[in-house]
Amino acid sequence: MTWSILVRDPATGALGAAVATRFFAVGAICIHVEGGVGALATQALINPMYAVHGMPRLRAHEPPEHVSAALLAADSGRDQRQLHILDAQGRISQHTGAQCVTWAGHLAGHDVSVAGNMLAGPDVVAATLAAWTASTGSMAERLLTALEAGEAAGGDKRGKQSAALKICTKDPYPDLDIRTDDHPDPLAEMRRLLAVSRDRYATFRTFLAGRDSPAGIHDRAAIDAAIAAADAARS
Repeated sequence: MTWSILVRDPATGALGAAVATRFFAVGAICIHVEGGVGALATQALINPMYAVHGMPRLRAHEPPEHVSAALLAADSGRDQRQLHILDAQGRISQHTGAQCVTWAGHLAGHDVSVAGNMLAGPDVVAATLAAWTASTGSMAERLLTALEAGEAAGGDKRGKQSAALKICTKDPYPDLDIRTDDHPDPLAEMRRLLAVSRDRYATFRTFLAGRDSPAGIHDRAAIDAAIAAADAARS
């Protein structure tokens, strides 16, 4: 019912994931990202417990192949599941169950994993991977470009409804987490939300508490000045 992409920026260590589907609120249960840890997507007949049990194992630096093997071994529904993982070191594990609804499959490149099911055909994941590899710009822009290429290649064969995007650098919570749960053109709406995030949120986020700053910066004048400077730079 879904195709998703997991990526890592080797220069910054940032991790990202994006997903699109003909299914309600896919971002709530499909993609999971944690800075310095990894990105994980559970799809097809989704098993949300993969993230519940898998992310702690990734925090403990278990290789994705070991994490996937343990999750799948404990799941009698594994033949109907799709799971892929990209960890903070760039290691990848992918699984597409034999009973996933066609077309279903996965591809990988350097620091990127793509997987999908219920797709119009294999060109969806191939186009998604190719667009990510060829694109430039911010991670968020590249993720959206990749999904748009997959959609142009046929996307979910049932149509479209929801999409989501999540990016983390060093913190356990995201730098950016946007989603559209029910929309006739979810990727276009995601483009709009990304633009809105740049108005104030993107700058504000840099002042928040995190792993390297337990209290963050709470000088409101400094925050407002940075936001005003960012606004001026864009105009």
